[in-house]
Amino acid sequence: MAHGPSYKVAKRRRREGKTNYHKRYKLVRNKHVILVIRKTNKYVLAQFVYPTPVGDYTLVSAHSKELVKLFGWKAGTKNTPAAYLVGLLAGLRASKLGIKEAVPDIGLHRPVKGSKIFAVIKGVIDSGVKVPVDQEMLPSDDRLRGVTIAEYAKMLSEKDPEKFNRQFSALLKAGFDPRNIVEHFEQVKNYILNVYSAIPEDKNAETIINLLTSGNR
Repeated sequence: MAHGPSYKVAKRRRREGKTNYHKRYKLVRNKHVILVIRKTNKYVLAQFVYPTPVGDYTLVSAHSKELVKLFGWKAGTKNTPAAYLVGLLAGLRASKLGIKEAVPDIGLHRPVKGSKIFAVIKGVIDSGVKVPVDQEMLPSDDRLRGVTIAEYAKMLSEKDPEKFNRQFSALLKAGFDPRNIVEHFEQVKNYILNVYSAIPEDKNAETIINLLTSGNR
């Protein structure tokens, strides 16, 4: 550990590993819109944020709770299909404001191949917003659509009904059969796409976004 009269104690968030100030300085200097992705034990959140030296401004966001309240999603708020839909929803909202590209910020989450974090990024990309990412890190189409969940649920219901009822108890209690998640995913995805295809782009917001990202703030 460094010591001596010239030693300077690092800032608290740097010591805790929460903020890399060198990376943050580069983000502020480059004037990119940031795609912030966070997940908890229950939910997934995506935000488009514009960083400034005095703080960040959230331009649009989407939360997996909104899938339930606004679009009738019944298949859970923390799985991979829900993460994809959160990214799609956030991306569509961002595109209506004229946001065309964003740099991902996954915080302290580990960049695991095929994880929910990359499911969110895939959803944003499918909405039309460019995000720099290695294509190999994105989940497969089957995982995004819930095929793996449906197949596992079907196998479990046939071989061990007791475990099936226990493992999917929350969904079954809510009246949703996890074996139908693929059809439900397609319904909710099409619903989201139809809703936002009918909303016009905000030209004033697009002008402001262009001014900010071009450095004229």
